[in-house]
Amino acid sequence: MSSKTKTPTDTVIERDGFAEITLTRPRQVSGMETAVLRMREPTVEDMERYQDDKGSDAQREVRMIANLCEISPDDVRKMPLRDYARLQAGVALFTT
Repeated sequence: MSSKTKTPTDTVIERDGFAEITLTRPRQVSGMETAVLRMREPTVEDMERYQDDKGSDAQREVRMIANLCEISPDDVRKMPLRDYARLQAGVALFTT
């Protein structure tokens, strides 16, 4: 890891192209209580899809994160900002 990139201790990249993001506390996600979300590595196709999508940058980012974690955008929207920041860090780990 480069010294410029700081990896939160609560975000772990696995060898199989996924990141596991530990939330600050268990949350209801997709009707189940969970403390860890699994995010797949974004593809160029994901980037293209969400750059061309409607809405603000924040709305597009919420939809992309939801897709990468296989949860609904509403589940992402209901998260506190500190958990959302962890999800953003998960995306950033794949792009740095």
